[in-house]
Parts: sequence; C-alpha cells; structure tokens
Amino acid sequence: MNYIKALGSGLAGALSVTLINESVRRFVPNAPRLDLLGSRAVEKSASAMGYSLPSSARYPVAIAGDLLSNSLYYSMSGVGKEKNTLLKGALLGLAAGVGAVALPDKMGLGEQPTNKTGQTQLLTVAYYLVGGLVTAVTARFLTDRFFK
Repeated sequence: MNYIKALGSGLAGALSVTLINESVRRFVPNAPRLDLLGSRAVEKSASAMGYSLPSSARYPVAIAGDLLSNSLYYSMSGVGKEKNTLLKGALLGLAAGVGAVALPDKMGLGEQPTNKTGQTQLLTVAYYLVGGLVTAVTARFLTDRFFK
C-alpha cells in the first residue's frame, strides 16, 4: 500500500475516533472521556520531562497527540496484502479499544475515563473499532478511486 494512502486512511480513522468521542461525551453521562485520558497523559509526560503545562494547553496538545499517534497506528492496516485490509483495520481497532480499557490505570492515568461502567468500557472499544473500520474502508476507497 502506498504510504500516502496508508497515512491518509489512518488519519480518517483517527479523526473518526476523536469526533465520536467529542460528540458522544456531550450527551451520554457514562460516555468514555478519551479527552481526559489524553490530557492526563500529556500532563504526566510533561511532568516527567520537568515541564509544567498550563491546564489550558493540555487539551489541544492531547488532541494533536491523539490524532498523530492514532493516525500512525491505524495506518498499519495498510501493511501487507490489500485483501486483508478490513480485517486488519478491525483487529487494530479492537486491540486499541481493549488497550484503552485495560491500560490507563496501570499507566497511572486513572481508570475512570474508560472504565467508569460497563457501558463506558463497551463504548470505548466500539469507538476504536469504528476507527479501525473507517481506516480500512477509506483505504479501499482510495485504492479504488485514486491508487489503482
């Protein structure tokens, strides 16, 4: 798969996760708070490097970091045979979702943002699964449309 196509489709998946999180958290009381998780990670990382970020700077840095890291992560669905892109996207999304539920507390980021309730956990996994599927579908679209 072409690197530009892989990164573009990875960005589509990353944007979908972010847009779903930002939309749902405003209306669903037990929705995952991936934004809080990202802000905590930024705060912890900055502190480990001896920096102190004002709270107003954490959210934009977290969003930028999420978009960059998730884009790169999801772009891996473009590695290997193109016929397996949908499966790879789904598996990458599922793995990211399970990781987002299982790892934050172990990383010192707290468990509330993605583990508050069973609904929160399910939605967290679903967001990332959708991101993986959006990545795969976008990659297929780009292949059919622009990168034959």
